[in-house]
Amino acid sequence: MSWIAVIIAGLITYFTRFSMITFVNSKMMSKKVRLVLSYVPSTVFPAIIFPAVFYNDFGSIVEMNDPKIFGFISAIIIGFFSRNVIATIMTGLIVYWLLIF
Repeated sequence: MSWIAVIIAGLITYFTRFSMITFVNSKMMSKKVRLVLSYVPSTVFPAIIFPAVFYNDFGSIVEMNDPKIFGFISAIIIGFFSRNVIATIMTGLIVYWLLIF
């Protein structure tokens, strides 16, 4: 019974997202709508990243001396100045790894 519910939920999710890609033509939208939609990835990304950085496995807020915080701060600084995604990711990971090992 639960597998049927999972499959049905997956199909509903897939077809609702697929319908927007298939049936909505970007020429049908105004410039203002396209401009607003261009910011969606930039707003979703922090919603995914911030909980992983600021919350631990138990759901409580991490302390300021947590290695994830220092890796995050270094990645923000390098990302701001370099505008390079690979350099940003590598800097954050290297700082985090150096602090935990």
